[in-house]
Amino acid sequence: MSENKIVRVGVGCWIQNPGGQFLFGHRLSKHGVGTWAPPGGHLEYGESPECCAARELMEETGLILIPDDFKVIGLTNDIFPDKHYITIHCFSRTTFLPMPKVMEPTKCSMWQWFDVKFLPENLFLSAANLLKQKNYCL
Repeated sequence: MSENKIVRVGVGCWIQNPGGQFLFGHRLSKHGVGTWAPPGGHLEYGESPECCAARELMEETGLILIPDDFKVIGLTNDIFPDKHYITIHCFSRTTFLPMPKVMEPTKCSMWQWFDVKFLPENLFLSAANLLKQKNYCL
């Protein structure tokens, strides 16, 4: 099977700060360049979505939450021009977080907190797809 015919599993981390804002990064990597996305990445073999969310959050932002802090809030079917993902979206509300750091400067230029009513228009496909659904719970 060719590389572009594989369906991958991604995990998105919807992190809400005490002010009710959500963390989004401005993407630099080829896949989704110029869009804004919550932290996230690929689910690894044998890993739970919650463990993946905690791992990806730490790898991308330096922020540490434990898997028990996350709950699954939705699932999207994301078909990009060159890739196909099923994305599991996880949510965590926090009482305190230090400022996120750009830990992967070739993949993300900055992290920024956004009010859910004022999210950037150019959202990464999986984030946009979740927000189009009526059954997600942020």
